[in-house]
Amino acid sequence: MTLLTSVEPPYYAVIITSKLTSMDPEGYEVMNARMAELGRNWPGYLGRESVTRADGHELTVLYYRDEESIAAWKGDTEHLEAQRLGRERWYEYYDIQVARVERAYGFSRDRDR
Repeated sequence: MTLLTSVEPPYYAVIITSKLTSMDPEGYEVMNARMAELGRNWPGYLGRESVTRADGHELTVLYYRDEESIAAWKGDTEHLEAQRLGRERWYEYYDIQVARVERAYGFSRDRDR
């Protein structure tokens, strides 16, 4: 179930696919937790969903109200440092796509209880 059941489109999704260079890269967990904390408090931030496979491949979707919020987050000084360290130390690769969500719907057996 998506985190955004109460948010009306349109909104934006930043889709990140990535793989770490190892399953236990030094310093990554601390930086990842800091970026999640900082991101949660970012203007325009709506939510986050993430899943990691056993082999380290990760899919993360970050939701934002508008493109301006995404651009501001990408340019944040602390986030820029995390990006630099990610390229130098932690990631084998990452790919990012930004999409505008025009429609959203779903089903949950628990929603009506």
